[in-house]
Amino acid sequence: MVAFGKKLKETQIQEWQGYYINYKLMKKKVRQYVQQLEEGAQDHLYVLKDFSKILDKQIERTVMFLLEQQGLLASRLSNLGEQHDVLLPHADVSQITELQEAYRAVGRDLLRLLFFVEMNAIGIRKILKKFDKRFGYRFTNYYVKTRSNHPYSQLRQVFKHVGIGAVVGSISRNLADLQDQQEYHVSIYDQPTCHVPDPIIVSIQAAVDRLTNSTTFLAYLGKHALIVQEELPTPSEDHVLDERYHFMSLLLNLVNTFLYMVNTYIIVPTADDYSLSLGAAATVCGAVIGSMAVAQVFSSVYFSAWSNKSYFKPLVFSSIVLFIGNTLYALAYDLNSIYVLLIGRLCCGFGSARAVNRRYISDCVPSKMRMKASAGFVSASALGMACGPALACLLQTRFKLLNITFNAETLPGWIMAVAWLVYLMWLWTSFREPPHEAKDNISSQDTNSGILETGVLGTSINQPLLTNMEEKQDDENGEEECDISEESSEEIKKPVTSISSAYRLLTPSVKVQLFVYFMLKYAVEILLAESSVVTTYYFIWSTTHVALFLACLGLTVLPINILVGSYISNKLEERQVLLASEVLVCFGIILSFNIITTYSVPQYVCSALVTFVSAEVLEGVNLSLLSRVMSSRLSRGTYNGGLLSTEAGTLARVIADGTITVAGYWGINKLLNITLLPSLFICISSIAATCITYNSLY
Repeated sequence: MVAFGKKLKETQIQEWQGYYINYKLMKKKVRQYVQQLEEGAQDHLYVLKDFSKILDKQIERTVMFLLEQQGLLASRLSNLGEQHDVLLPHADVSQITELQEAYRAVGRDLLRLLFFVEMNAIGIRKILKKFDKRFGYRFTNYYVKTRSNHPYSQLRQVFKHVGIGAVVGSISRNLADLQDQQEYHVSIYDQPTCHVPDPIIVSIQAAVDRLTNSTTFLAYLGKHALIVQEELPTPSEDHVLDERYHFMSLLLNLVNTFLYMVNTYIIVPTADDYSLSLGAAATVCGAVIGSMAVAQVFSSVYFSAWSNKSYFKPLVFSSIVLFIGNTLYALAYDLNSIYVLLIGRLCCGFGSARAVNRRYISDCVPSKMRMKASAGFVSASALGMACGPALACLLQTRFKLLNITFNAETLPGWIMAVAWLVYLMWLWTSFREPPHEAKDNISSQDTNSGILETGVLGTSINQPLLTNMEEKQDDENGEEECDISEESSEEIKKPVTSISSAYRLLTPSVKVQLFVYFMLKYAVEILLAESSVVTTYYFIWSTTHVALFLACLGLTVLPINILVGSYISNKLEERQVLLASEVLVCFGIILSFNIITTYSVPQYVCSALVTFVSAEVLEGVNLSLLSRVMSSRLSRGTYNGGLLSTEAGTLARVIADGTITVAGYWGINKLLNITLLPSLFICISSIAATCITYNSLY
């Protein structure tokens, strides 16, 4: 990956050079401000006002040019529309084809304009982040708040591209009309009967979706995996990744994800009964469930580091450790040892290879397929979460074989041990280790290719959008050497190599989003882990009832994501959905408290549904925002964005399960309210933090 300033200069459209945001000038001003403040030559108020004025002028120049180009495109479309009306009654095939090419030419120019807007939008976001980081201000929050909602806002033109939609609509409608008209003149033997959208329209729509962060269900679901994308992927990278990609290996990673989630939740309905049968308190189920998460805190790091060298060996190790852990979990009953039970669950946690699964998708799947693979990762997790309790519901039997007890408590361990053994054999025979030496060469590929792929252009567009610029080495090199900021060209190419380096890349908005992720995982873990104890105490539910209840909760994940990904997130801003979801989670937690004397099933079920569903909506939007605001340096390496989110979520689960165990000392009658109080406090804190950084999520 190349420094943004260098990439911006390399990919500029030559005839439009003077209308891009002057990223070099803005970086130079930031350095000057730092020097002036250190010398006491200027105060902070002057710096804020002066930088705002300069940025306003930069954006104004870009927007005026954008409006001018929109006008030219609109004028060309108007002229083509008049020609279309004249030719309509008696047009032949050649005239229709000529008119189609004219509309496609306008479409290609529109694609150039969309890429121009995208590059400037990225530049504005980056310079705002740089300013905040160098000065420790929340300048982005102030700038967006004062500019985005103003009636004369020019920032809106860049980030919301007002008016471009009309141009897109005109090109799309006219090309569709011409295609329909052409079908009357062409024999069915010359043209397939299925209607295929014009490739230029597909490319334009993809560019618009990328620019506006519009989403479909697949894209929305894929962002749950938090596989941070590079902002400007290049074709050379995809060429290398095509050589590394292997479908069966990807499928094995997804199956690993599914089995691990089943392994996590299959014991939840019976963990309290298992603890009681071994002479411990029912609330020790929190420690039993949480011990897996405790081990995962450490295993995520070493698996992520191990995946720098291999994917196959970590997956083999994971399968073996999970087989041993589940066997120990099942044998604890006959050994009558709570310690063996806990050791078994710890082993299961040490076998968590989710970091490897994420890394494989990030490093070995081409960008054109990465969203589908990410969606598969999330779907496998959701399906495993639902299948775990459902499978536990079917294991309500008891028998002995070779003096080994098989019952509702031990069968989950035996079933998962067999599953991991079968998976290990499949893995050994079918997985293909990708060549790791190829990965080291990805970043060194030449970015000046004939066609600049922005991740949105179809392969059917043969004409390059952007022509290569002649290199100006002296000017560029001198400029880069003068830049004493943290973003040196060589540094940006390298992934983060330590926790401290990763932490330095976290802006306030990223930290808040990680805290929101911590909150939602904490609230959900409290709900799920104590469900068996709470429902048994208040409603005398059997294991079957608890398992069915948890399975039904798990089955809501995909439908809710379909609703949010296909509809809500296209109607509302992600930050609006984020804040609304946090408020609903807070409402669900408040509704869960046992304030009146009689705690009813409808109250518990409704509060659980509100909390769980709201948390699922919140997780999708939260991770989508994280993937957008997190530094692209966290897209790869050991300490990547996926690892950070996993650690935040796992730590939340550990603390939540520990809270349940500790709260048990005050008695089961007080367990519910005691465990909900921290959830409520953390949720209110996250809402306050979101409000503080709300405008920085624009």
